[in-house]
Amino acid sequence: MKSRSEIEKLWRYEKYNVMMLSQKAYLDIRESLKGNLSYEALEFKIKTAKKTEPTKGSIMNTFDHMWGYFKKIATNEEKAQYIKHKEQFQSNHISAHELLQFIHQLAVKYEQTYLLESTILH
Repeated sequence: MKSRSEIEKLWRYEKYNVMMLSQKAYLDIRESLKGNLSYEALEFKIKTAKKTEPTKGSIMNTFDHMWGYFKKIATNEEKAQYIKHKEQFQSNHISAHELLQFIHQLAVKYEQTYLLESTILH
């Protein structure tokens, strides 16, 4: 049986990936973790979420959440790039992958370990 810290570690690694794929699954897992969710049950919920096709809205929501790590420390140029990326994604001129590359660059620059350890950036 896995410890609570192992369960939390798995969720920390996977939560933005799940959020991007399914807001419903993300909220369900978050609520389940308030109880006594087992490691195996969490793994199953994550695998199930990974079968979901992300929507433009779920991708933008996740991008916005991840941007929250930088909004107070980003340069004016980075803030402008964030807005430009959102507009380009909404109009289908860039992909979700390009949004995540931008977040990854910022995570490296600003040493955001929590994001860098997330499976969504790998």
